[in-house]
Amino acid sequence: MEEHSFKFESSVWRWDSDKASWFFLTLPLPVAEHVRFFFLRRRGFGSIPVKVQIVASQWKTSIFPDKKSGSFILPLKAAIRSAERFGEGDLVEVCLTISP
Repeated sequence: MEEHSFKFESSVWRWDSDKASWFFLTLPLPVAEHVRFFFLRRRGFGSIPVKVQIVASQWKTSIFPDKKSGSFILPLKAAIRSAERFGEGDLVEVCLTISP
């Protein structure tokens, strides 16, 4: 299977729990539909491993299906948000790669 890359913009949003806040991006629905169609093999919680680049930061993580939006969500670590100086409500450009 070949590598698939997607470039898109998405706004950072926060989910709060009693113990912590988590920050995410939601993939645009056309990207999510492509991912859903071509990548049927998934890991725990329906996750799909990806490589991500935002500005100069690159890292490996997973995207997770989101029932509320019908898309996938991408978690954003504090170190990435700090290094690239973005936060809740900011629009960021993402390069996301799914590889076999």
